[in-house]
Amino acid sequence: MERYKILEELGDGTCGSVFKAFNIETFEIVAVKKMKRKFYFWEECMNLREVKALCKLNHPNIVKLKEVVRENNELFFIFEYMEHNLYQIMKEQQRPFSEGEIRSFMSQMLQGLVHMHGNGYFHRDLKPENLLVTKDFLKIADFGLAREVLSMPPYTEYVSTRWYRAPEVLLQSSYYTTAIDMWAVGAILAELFTLSPIFPGESEIDQLYKICCVLGAPDWISFPEATNISRLINISYSDISPTNLSDIMPNASSEAVDLILQLCSWDPLRRPTAEQVDVHVPHPLLCDPLEPRLNNMGAKPNLELNLWDFGTEPDDCFLGLTLAVKPSASNLEMVHTVSQSMEEDILFCPRLNDHPEQSVRSSTHQLEFRNLLGLQSHHCSLTF
Repeated sequence: MERYKILEELGDGTCGSVFKAFNIETFEIVAVKKMKRKFYFWEECMNLREVKALCKLNHPNIVKLKEVVRENNELFFIFEYMEHNLYQIMKEQQRPFSEGEIRSFMSQMLQGLVHMHGNGYFHRDLKPENLLVTKDFLKIADFGLAREVLSMPPYTEYVSTRWYRAPEVLLQSSYYTTAIDMWAVGAILAELFTLSPIFPGESEIDQLYKICCVLGAPDWISFPEATNISRLINISYSDISPTNLSDIMPNASSEAVDLILQLCSWDPLRRPTAEQVDVHVPHPLLCDPLEPRLNNMGAKPNLELNLWDFGTEPDDCFLGLTLAVKPSASNLEMVHTVSQSMEEDILFCPRLNDHPEQSVRSSTHQLEFRNLLGLQSHHCSLTF
């Protein structure tokens, strides 16, 4: 960790603290997450859910882990520094977002989710604080609660911040799917129009009541697996008429309102997938703000990440702070070094040039992706 000079503390949470730091070797500004608990074995570090997920997912709209360092039984995560999160931007917004701006944020979030869900993960904690933005480029962050789609239920009852929590989670369903992420997408989309949460519950019961006030009472057969359906029966025994969303968000088009209603459907099976929604949202032509620096360094980030199997042992620790990182090469290596009598384990990304076969694969995927969208190779949004 002697390569990094701490500049300031960015945040402090239950599991760790985040610092803005300077890499004295590469002259990069980075974010360093220092975990509060001790890690006595490297395997403990590699079994953290966030490490597993970020090592297997590689997409411009998903945060990339640059480095994992264990030094003197302390664990550090090195991420690319990002300027804002979406919550901060909405809080400081002096005027409503234009629909073009909202489409841009939505498109990038959906592209990240398509990649995530397609590779067998769901996030479980989508919220504006976990969507990082630099120069209008958005990345999904904080994978501490992420789970593999094929992992065995029952899942943890508490997932996501209450305001973005799907009804089936609030009702303690023993099984849920990527549809819980899509509910959060709908809530975030509504908030981009109103600049305030659409379901601001003060407790889980109040959260269900707030949902009923907007959507109306649900069809009871929507939750066959729910173990606490009485929570909903107690508050919706009387008729609650749904609110006209156009009254809440007069600046939203009818198409946007319809999409929110689909995403925030009581029935998880009726919610569209990220891929289905992404097809209908125009993709903005944005440059990753990290790309110029990558080009200057000569690195060639890959679209695909292959790594060893971490195993299936469950872990109880999750990382609760939001960060983002720079796109990186495909294969990760662990290096064991001894420096100034201090033992240090490092997981880092080597240059793609060391793996020419991966470079060829990356070029093929980029070409196919461009051809699929009918765009030319000079469009910066596709030069990953």
